[in-house]
Amino acid sequence: MTDSKKYGFTTTTLHSDRQKAIEHGSLHKPIHTSVTFGYSDARELATVFQGKKPGYRYGRQGNPTVAALEDKVNKMEEGLSTICFATGMAAIGAVVQALLREGDHVVSSAFLFGNTNSLWQTVGGQGVQIAMVDATDVKNVEAAIQPNTRIVFVETIANPRTQVADLARIGKLCAERGILYVVDNTMTSPYLFRPKTVGAGIVINALTKSIGGHGNALGGSLTDTGLYDWARFPNILETYKRYPTAQWGMAQIRAKALRDFGGSLGPEAAHHLAVGAETMALRLDRECANALAVAQMLEADERVAAVYYPGLKSHPQHAISTELFRAYGSLFSFELKDGIDCFDYLNRLQLGVSASNLGDTRTLVIPVAHTIFYEMGAERRASMGIAESLIRVSIGIEDTADLVEDFRQALDA
Repeated sequence: MTDSKKYGFTTTTLHSDRQKAIEHGSLHKPIHTSVTFGYSDARELATVFQGKKPGYRYGRQGNPTVAALEDKVNKMEEGLSTICFATGMAAIGAVVQALLREGDHVVSSAFLFGNTNSLWQTVGGQGVQIAMVDATDVKNVEAAIQPNTRIVFVETIANPRTQVADLARIGKLCAERGILYVVDNTMTSPYLFRPKTVGAGIVINALTKSIGGHGNALGGSLTDTGLYDWARFPNILETYKRYPTAQWGMAQIRAKALRDFGGSLGPEAAHHLAVGAETMALRLDRECANALAVAQMLEADERVAAVYYPGLKSHPQHAISTELFRAYGSLFSFELKDGIDCFDYLNRLQLGVSASNLGDTRTLVIPVAHTIFYEMGAERRASMGIAESLIRVSIGIEDTADLVEDFRQALDA
């Protein structure tokens, strides 16, 4: 297998390691646990440190096992380069740490993962201005842009209410204005959607979720799609301008975020994530079909007040989701009608596990307002449309009929 032929998504992911020599004919990139890398020639060590020659310096800045995963994710996103981090939040934090300065301005979707929302609150207290807008309409993003806007940040599908950003139109706007467009692709994954197709300059993936898929390893990644002209970004330090312009952004991120803040992905976790990625497409096909079946059942039940899933025709962004995504994802949320206690309902489920994660092979459920969004307070939750009875569901790969029956029997009881 070589880069000269275009293969399908799973074939490319499955065989990506073999496009480079692997020790002893192994089919998987081995787990390299060494933190240090020695050179017989001290001059060669110096050239590696100076960036004049590829190589490994120290485990915090790179590792052969992690590099193999970076290459795999990069192929998934059809990117220019990818950097992996210890978690998805470390990847998002790297964008902030490496690229933003006091006085900069960010336009962000208001419909965000709870920890990302918390991060923007922290950044806002450190001198970066944050405008939170309804990104389902590009007009709201355009109205918020200022001369000092450096980044527009959106998620593909919001967690947990599943709002879908006006992805293509925002991408076009950012291209016209020379603004870096950062898209968190976690809720869709590279299999269901490639943000590069709508003009994203940087793509974020929480590898913990659908890419790893088994809830046994943390990880995150940033992919430079090659679409953004870093010559237009004012915060690049002179030391990184010795590289070709297309490499400026990731060179600065690898040094000022990964190296300096040390959110490094370990080789053992990288191996788990790489092996999990091999079956991502197979898992997601099943999970998306399961999610649609359960969401349709719940929407038809009079005891359910609302169901939020882009695959439902009632969803406000169903049309744009159908246009952009291969399928509608494995996550949905729903509200029970007054008089039905969400905790009692969850406790009656036999298959849904009360736990906080997404993209797992098992179906996971959680009462949103009382757990992952509790810290932000009732007022902020209300502004995001998060009801006190809202239940988030990350559907797994169980048999479809079993899941539909389980969510139904919990209502019947």
